[in-house]
This record gives sequence, C-alpha cells and structure tokens, in this order.
Amino acid sequence: MALPCYTPVVGKLMSEQRLGDVIDDHCVKCRRITNHSIVSLVDGKAAKVRCRTCYHDHDYRHEQAPPSKKELKKAEMEAQAALSGQSDRPDQFAKTGRGLKSRGEHA
Repeated sequence: MALPCYTPVVGKLMSEQRLGDVIDDHCVKCRRITNHSIVSLVDGKAAKVRCRTCYHDHDYRHEQAPPSKKELKKAEMEAQAALSGQSDRPDQFAKTGRGLKSRGEHA
C-alpha cells in the first residue's frame, strides 16, 4: 500500500499573499492599472506595493482609482450645502444678489 506524498503547499490557500507576489493595482504615477509587486504585508494582506512599470511605491489601493479633483470639489460643495442647510437652493449664485452670471455670459 502506497502512502500519499506530503507536500507543504497542499494545506495553503492560493489566496494567501506573500512578499514579492505580483498583483494588479492602480498606479497614481502611471495613472492606470498595472502589475505591482507586494512590498509590505499587514495581517496577511498587501499594505504597500511597487509598480513594475515605473517602480513607484505606494499604498495598496485595491485597484481603485483615486477620485478626480472635479469629483472631490463636487463632494465638498455637497457636504457644505448639507451642513449649512442650503441644499434646497438650486442656484449657487443667488446668495449675493448682485446678479452674478455663469461663465461665458456677459452683462
């Protein structure tokens, strides 16, 4: 009767991450999703990665692009409006009463 061959890799899950593993992530320098090497782990999960295209080190972003400046500005304005209770006012230029016009319009 032959005994089964024991290999230490059998008990491990393929989802475990190790230093040097290659994963996809969004690189802020390249501005796209590229291959990255894991540089540091925290609780068995990638914390810092290095882009294999430009060699830039950054926090692991879970393949999520950071919000654009336009999206940040919009979110900031919505938050200010919600805090001040002026979210029901549709015209943002109505607060001065001086008749300000939007860009492109001349008096």
